[in-house]
Amino acid sequence: MTLFWRSFLLIAALLVVSVLASFQILRLAEREPRARELAQQAVSVVNLTRAALINADPYRRRELLIDLNEREGIRVYPVTNEDRLVPLRPDGRLERVAGHVRAQLGDATRFAVARDGMRGFWVSFLIDEDEFWVMLPRERFEPELGLGWLGWGALLLALALLGASLIAASLSRPLRALAGAALRVGSGQTPAPLDESGPRELVTVSAAFNRMARDLEALERERAMVLAGISHDVRTPLSRLRLALEMSGADPAAAQGMHADIEEMDQVVGQFLEFARGESEARSAQALGPLLAEIGEHYAKLGKNVVVTPAQVPPFPIARLALRRAIGNLIDNALRYAGEPVEVQARRDGAQIVVEVLDRGPGIPENEAERLKRPFTRLDEARGGRGGAGLGLAIVDRVARAHGGRLELAQRPGGGLAARLVLGTAA
Repeated sequence: MTLFWRSFLLIAALLVVSVLASFQILRLAEREPRARELAQQAVSVVNLTRAALINADPYRRRELLIDLNEREGIRVYPVTNEDRLVPLRPDGRLERVAGHVRAQLGDATRFAVARDGMRGFWVSFLIDEDEFWVMLPRERFEPELGLGWLGWGALLLALALLGASLIAASLSRPLRALAGAALRVGSGQTPAPLDESGPRELVTVSAAFNRMARDLEALERERAMVLAGISHDVRTPLSRLRLALEMSGADPAAAQGMHADIEEMDQVVGQFLEFARGESEARSAQALGPLLAEIGEHYAKLGKNVVVTPAQVPPFPIARLALRRAIGNLIDNALRYAGEPVEVQARRDGAQIVVEVLDRGPGIPENEAERLKRPFTRLDEARGGRGGAGLGLAIVDRVARAHGGRLELAQRPGGGLAARLVLGTAA
């Protein structure tokens, strides 16, 4: 679950609980005053009904009772022994009202919620020795929760959820930008500076991250300059050594060995230059097939048995020179440590492009695969003990991450190593 949704749900739950608690507090606060008000209404109705019946002309009482029923919804019946009564609930609202009514009309007052199947608030009263029932409509004693209350409640809930979404967005947006910038730094890119505004804590984090990104960029530039300078300075005496060796007239066997050493040193220097150069090349949508064919022709001219399978993948954004250098490094590693033949295959795997360089050499232990991607790391015991700067796989891994992908080193079924260059999202 993302930070936005986690924050939104927590804040929304807090607001909903607060609204419900407010309604409950309001209901509890108005319960006793409302009970006294309803009791006073019931007492007034009973007293007025008794007075009207006592003072009315006996011949007009029937008309009076009909008029009370039609105009006020009040019904009056004499008490009989056959009355079927339903008593009040002990803990209900009407029981609280009945307590206040009994305090004013006397302890002999009886109550019911239904008489002979007719529901209402029934209260008894006496006229001389005769007892009567007066029935008040139940609606007068029930809380009114109409569409208006529902509408206001829905509006309040909608405003609360909108506020929760705004608060959650204000929290998650800077952190999402920070996470994206951190991923770009991890992939070797230089992110745009983060916005240093908002709450003090986020401003502090953004400022610290921007300072860290600037320091890393400056450190990378200085390292690149140092490596490039050293590599350039080393290549000059190597050229003089190569020229002196050609003119020395030394023994051919010894000269060949020295030539091999000089070439190996030159390759190491070349790796330093490639690593220092970084991955600043712009990417453009290109087909992978021509690039792999070009690599295959290059190694064929060198007399190397490198089998390139034509790539049937659509064009996608690549940095051509960087990708060619990365695939070349994987092929050179395979030729150096595993020997010929070396197979190069490419395929589309969902939204990604996979380039595999396969050999039948001794392979590498699975627990060493991640360590070998680090700069200046070698595993001589498993790969033949030959020299190198330990930068080849680090360069390939950097190119892969710059393309939104990764470098995978795995054991090949039947023996050997499968080096997979997984490249980001296909176009």
